Amino acid sequence: MAVRGYYTGDEVRAAEAELFGRVAAGVPMRRAAHGLANVVVGELRERTGGVVGRAVTLLVGSGDNGGDALWAGAMLRRRGVAVSAVLLVPERAHAQGLAALLRAGGRIREDVGSPDLVVDGIVGISGRGPLRPCAAEIVAAVDVPIISADLPSGVDPDTGVVAGPAVQADVTVAFGAYKPVHALAAPRCGRIELAPIGLRLPEPELAALAPASIGAEWPVPGPSDDKYSQGVTGICAGSDTYPGAAVLCTGAAVAATSGMVRYAGTGAAQVLANFPEVVAAETISSTGRVQAWVVGPGAGTDDLARERLSEILATNLPVVVDADALTLLATDPALLTGRTAPTVLTPHAGEFARLTGADPGPDRVAAVRDLAEKWQVTVLLKGRATLIATPGHPTLVNEAGGSWAATAGAGDVLSGVLGALLATGRDPSWSAAAAARVHALAANLAAHDRSPSGPGAPISASPLLHHIRSAIQTLRASVVRS
Repeated sequence: MAVRGYYTGDEVRAAEAELFGRVAAGVPMRRAAHGLANVVVGELRERTGGVVGRAVTLLVGSGDNGGDALWAGAMLRRRGVAVSAVLLVPERAHAQGLAALLRAGGRIREDVGSPDLVVDGIVGISGRGPLRPCAAEIVAAVDVPIISADLPSGVDPDTGVVAGPAVQADVTVAFGAYKPVHALAAPRCGRIELAPIGLRLPEPELAALAPASIGAEWPVPGPSDDKYSQGVTGICAGSDTYPGAAVLCTGAAVAATSGMVRYAGTGAAQVLANFPEVVAAETISSTGRVQAWVVGPGAGTDDLARERLSEILATNLPVVVDADALTLLATDPALLTGRTAPTVLTPHAGEFARLTGADPGPDRVAAVRDLAEKWQVTVLLKGRATLIATPGHPTLVNEAGGSWAATAGAGDVLSGVLGALLATGRDPSWSAAAAARVHALAANLAAHDRSPSGPGAPISASPLLHHIRSAIQTLRASVVRS
């Protein structure tokens, strides 16, 4: 399973300590600076058409992050860029980096001036909390693109939390490894570039599935497959109040794989009107053989809904528990007692609070891991950065790249895709992360349907559903390109 790993500050510092024992002093910093300088050069060319004679201002804090910026400034100066540095803590500026910048002809100044670009080297992975007032005032006055060294200053490296003034970067150059901030606070980071410095990293505890990996592993019919061998998905969704949930959830399962979908509930007429290939029944017991269940979207919280949830959770089949079923489960967690088959809970922040008694808080990764471990289930916590935790497995993250899916009914579509993947026998962690990726991509495709290269337009859940197959095709095409 190909993944992109995200490493905490502690994990990166441990890898750096090992690196320092293998290479000469100063080499890792100069490697990071070289990567940063190359990105700045690329941005100057893209934005201004040239490099020589362009102006860059460095915002330099204390410690190694400031040193990275200073060394990068020296390299830029040697390529003909006019480089100035604002030293936020002059007495603690990185001595060797500052000397290198001055030798190359760089200058020190008190204010940002009028540069073409600004480099944020204020704080790195050891920084915590918002920018201090002096730095915040300087950053607030910047009116040109900002390139951040390793992470946007003022954003927590491990949680992505912004607790006050912080840099809004146009580009972030990650040194040696991606950090959680690059997924959890991606909008603050802008475009993210990785500058390798030679770190030897362990298997990640937080990771994202590679798009090509999802495309390569997505279930498609083989030479000997039939409709049963490809997975039969059971959907228990919708009600007289919310019949659309049944249509969206069932339709997503139909679109996701080539197997078979069975529906149980009060929305059979609406489901069959939209998807005549679905086999419908009124009760769980009369549905027929399925290989995974999705329960809850728009299903209500009355006694009948509770009975259906209890009946489904009593099976030995994989189950996706979503929406109203999460509300019921929050009032009676004992419904999970003794359950050994894969169970995937898919809460948004409000539903998470109902399940646990508290919202996820600033450390969403820790929160989702804690619930998964406590209840021995897979938890998919929705958000722009969707998190998937399963006991004994790395936590997976899907950064959607936008918030186009923040629309009513979109979660019903996600659950249908996820249930269909579980029905094929796929691992719940992979299924949840792959479903989240396809869901996010479908939303993006729907938003840009009429003008792929232009700005997106607001969407609803129906066009998102209609782009599920296109999203799968896009990911499968990425296998060839990779």
